Amino acid sequence: MYSKLSAYCTSKKGAAQDYPFGPEPLVMKVGGKMFALLSEHGQQDTVNISLKCDPIIAENLREQHKCVVAGYHLNKKHWNTVIVDGSLPFADLQAMVDHSYDLVFRSLTKSERESITKNLRIK
Repeated sequence: MYSKLSAYCTSKKGAAQDYPFGPEPLVMKVGGKMFALLSEHGQQDTVNISLKCDPIIAENLREQHKCVVAGYHLNKKHWNTVIVDGSLPFADLQAMVDHSYDLVFRSLTKSERESITKNLRIK
């Protein structure tokens, strides 16, 4: 699931992988800002993904899903950590990644957003 999630995050326009904290977690950024952190733990290959989230939606997700908790080592108001245990369909995880990416992309300046979009058209 780790590789499937990292591939999905990387598919977002302008997304880049980074390891600013060492070998883990894998940090996904757009415009130099984090939108996802992926880590794999232990022999059972437990995967966690931390995602930025609108505070109201973040609370609702935590109430609805046992596998969604306040962001681990992140601002708990704006970040959730999802313990990928199979209880959420991959489509739901994709929707959460999309929401996180969109929040961060929209927070970029207009020129940064245009630069990312322009660079994609050139390639």
